[in-house]
Amino acid sequence: MSQSQRIELLDFARGIALVAMTIFHFAFDLQLFGFQEPGFIDQPHWKYFARMIATSFLFLVGFSLFLAHCNGMLWRNWRVRMMKVVGAAMIITIATYFATPDQFIFFGILHQIAFASLACLIFIRMPFIVTAAFAVFVFVWGRTAEFTMFDPAFWWWTGLSVVTPNSSDYVPVFPWWSASLLGLAAAKLCVQSGWLNALARPQFESKPGRLLKYMGRNSLTYYLLHQPVMIAFILAYAVITGHITL
Repeated sequence: MSQSQRIELLDFARGIALVAMTIFHFAFDLQLFGFQEPGFIDQPHWKYFARMIATSFLFLVGFSLFLAHCNGMLWRNWRVRMMKVVGAAMIITIATYFATPDQFIFFGILHQIAFASLACLIFIRMPFIVTAAFAVFVFVWGRTAEFTMFDPAFWWWTGLSVVTPNSSDYVPVFPWWSASLLGLAAAKLCVQSGWLNALARPQFESKPGRLLKYMGRNSLTYYLLHQPVMIAFILAYAVITGHITL
């Protein structure tokens, strides 16, 4: 399989993750505008749903990163994508700082994707077993380690503080980097085992399949636009029904 050949399955999987993310954010917005009681989105099943979504996105980041550069680093492509992700993360931080200053997003999913896209380069040429083992270490360390020295706000991005920051989307390096490392390791295993051709076979040519693939190919644009659109519709509905008075 050539490096340039696109695996439709990855776009399809990314599209499904976007749909799941939209469902979660819709529930979050319903609580935000008072259509659900406070704490609705904090129920265990919603929390696990959100973690599953974030894990799937980050896993795909690592998997796609290795496939894109396994035959040699395409630095221009990497830089362009990195600039887009970092720019989008900055937009999210600024927008949420003004919209919800008490829980603005300073290190959310896009920030973690940007970090992983850079930090995972260290493991591009390392053996599968080393990458997988380090992924386990990052997960375990991130789930168990807490240090008061990381309590100042400057270090919250690490995930190693005793203090838990108040943010509507908090995806720190530890333990979340482990998901991208695991995706990177899985891609290495697929390449070494000759499984890529099998992964490339599904094409998903039905209308829903093509739609999901299109969403997956344009995931960053979808991520930036879906919340403003949903919030606008919910706000309009709330005003029309008298739930909110402007």
